[in-house]
Amino acid sequence: MFLLVLCVISKQWYQRRVRGDTRKGSQPIEVSAISASHSDPLYKVIFLTSKTGTECFTTSTDGQVLWWDIRKMSEPTETLILDITKKEKPTLGGISLEYESTMPTKFMVGTEQGTILSCNRKAKSPADRIVASFSGHYGPVYALQRNPFFPKNFLTVGDWTARIWSEDLRDSSIMWTKFHNSYLTDGCWSPVRPAVFFTSRMDGCLDVWDYMFKQNDPTLSLQVCDEALNCLRIQEGGSLMACGSHSGNITLLELSESLSQQQRNEKASVTQIFERETKREKILESRYRELKLKERARSQQEEKSPEDDEENPEELVEEAEKNFWFTVEQEKAGIEKKEREAEK
Repeated sequence: MFLLVLCVISKQWYQRRVRGDTRKGSQPIEVSAISASHSDPLYKVIFLTSKTGTECFTTSTDGQVLWWDIRKMSEPTETLILDITKKEKPTLGGISLEYESTMPTKFMVGTEQGTILSCNRKAKSPADRIVASFSGHYGPVYALQRNPFFPKNFLTVGDWTARIWSEDLRDSSIMWTKFHNSYLTDGCWSPVRPAVFFTSRMDGCLDVWDYMFKQNDPTLSLQVCDEALNCLRIQEGGSLMACGSHSGNITLLELSESLSQQQRNEKASVTQIFERETKREKILESRYRELKLKERARSQQEEKSPEDDEENPEELVEEAEKNFWFTVEQEKAGIEKKEREAEK
């Protein structure tokens, strides 16, 4: 069994990847070089679906995503700079990662600034790797996960809220929780129920959200401990959940059958909910853009300079002369017409 250990080296927070083999004792068998590693704390590592099973990628608040092959960790195999300005300078710090094995070239990054980046590893150029960005959180995005049944929809946890997004909408999430009094620290979907997800809080509470039951409040709130809950992990079968606290304690919870078994017609109902909310947000987004354009046009009209409103005196004289001679010609033509009629 191989273990990948993320180590903080020295007071300068250099990050190194350490690979260990439990069959060969407690010492690492492979260590990445400091010069080729992250220069800030490393927050997330995910193994990729590959032929060798030895590839992984990492992110850090230094603004980089690095790909590694644990058979040779002297340097990363690929590097991505988290820069939405396309100037190849880090502008966003990575906090969380999302990778779905059914979409092997796509991945997502949750940043320290509250932005979520949708990326394509096989883009034609490095500048095109960041495909889209989603903004909505006021702080670091600590959790990021696609819905196991609807990969187009994904969950994010940051600041005081959890949000559900659709890849079709970039300006706003389609659903979100209320603002809690305590900061949220982690979250995940149920692997067996598409309408259920979980969030943890700084006050030690675990919230269970079931959108088949209600959407404005948690279905269940459980005080797990008296200190911050920092992370959640749920069993693949969906019946057991582990909660990690700030002091390192792990609490194992068993979920009831109503939370660990899919309900009748649940998938179809969740499809309708996501489609309805996506459509609603698109309508609101379109209306907002329309109002924004009208406001911009009104502002431009109001900000028009007085010089533009004042007419040139010379142009006024010239136009007055034209109008005068036009009137004279009309009157002259009328007189001539009357004289011709009188002669007849």
